[in-house]
Order: sequence, then structure tokens, then C-alpha cells
Amino acid sequence: MTVQGNFHLGQVVQHRLYGYRGVIVDVDSEFKLTDDWYMQVAKSKPLRNRPWFKILVHNTEYETYEAEENLRAEEHPDKINHPDLRDHFCGYSKGAYVTSIPIN
Repeated sequence: MTVQGNFHLGQVVQHRLYGYRGVIVDVDSEFKLTDDWYMQVAKSKPLRNRPWFKILVHNTEYETYEAEENLRAEEHPDKINHPDLRDHFCGYSKGAYVTSIPIN
């Protein structure tokens, strides 16, 4: 299934409020975690029925799960530093990471 959204796997993005950078490694067509997680972690209460993205956060060992509305594309994307990059990508080209997993 292809998810329609403003971002794609391998794209470097920035969080609109907190400013951290990261790369998208997975996408859900809508919010897929628990109601408890949403109430405790998603402080701004973004829409659940829009795409949500799993992101490797630059210069950390962390992953985050973010709503599309909280993200923006980087104007001048640069590589990120994360220990799990090679688990998801096989290279970097033209401002985005190249996925190592076939996309259906």
C-alpha cells in the first residue's frame, strides 16, 4: 500500500516546533500507536487521521514518531548522524537517503 503524504522514505526533515532534524524510515497512513501514548506523548494533539512518520533523530540514538503536520522538509538537506542508518539505507543521493528495502 502506498501512503500519500508530503514526505517520503529517506527524506531529511525538521520538526516545526522543536527544530531537531532526522530522516524518515517508515510511514503509517494514520496514527497506529496506543491511545495512552497519544495522550501522554503527543502534547500538541496532532490529527490522527493523517500520515505519521518514524524518524531517526540526528546526532542521537533515538527514534521518534511524528505527525505529518509537525514536520517540514529541509530546504538544504544534509546527511544525518545516527547509528541505525545502515539498517534502513544503502546510500545518500541528491539530498535524500536511498532505501535498502524494496518498496511495494
